[in-house]
Amino acid sequence: MSSPGPARWQRLGHEVRLTTRIFDVHGVRYRHPGRGTEREFIVVRPPDWVNVVAVTPDARIVLVRQFRFGIDGFSLEIPGGMMDPGEDPVATARRELREETGYAGGTAHLLGSVHPNPEIQSNRSHFVLIEAAAPAHDLEWDPDEELAVETRPEAEVLRLAETGGITHALVLNALMLYRAFRRGGGAAAV
Repeated sequence: MSSPGPARWQRLGHEVRLTTRIFDVHGVRYRHPGRGTEREFIVVRPPDWVNVVAVTPDARIVLVRQFRFGIDGFSLEIPGGMMDPGEDPVATARRELREETGYAGGTAHLLGSVHPNPEIQSNRSHFVLIEAAAPAHDLEWDPDEELAVETRPEAEVLRLAETGGITHALVLNALMLYRAFRRGGGAAAV
């Protein structure tokens, strides 16, 4: 016998608890439709993000290594960043790739999108493949950015993802979708 499934809670309202330059924190009140229980839940509302799998003509993936305050250490990642309101994920991907690495590329594919942490976050992270990436611009880092840019062979990057050399969860999502795309999983060129 199967369960009828979870109930959809009724949203009653929200109040902004904290505003930062990166995200807002909301207290959101919900009521359970069956039990009548009311609770306030914390929801973080950051903008959508994009991560870029940029591949050079000789099948190398563009990577960045940077200091990350959340882990108090360095992280090997693909380029990425926050989207501006109303901005297209592919346009954001091209901008972030250019700003962070100086690379530009040809055909772009939206590989997919995920909810980074739907328990407490409202945003989505979009993953974009940019092919034929090559150095083309000066770096345009944000004031707090300092990156080491490198390229590594595709097979090595995928091996790093599988063995703990890359630990950023969204980068792992992007590389998983990239691998599926390369195996014929498909995404539309844009």
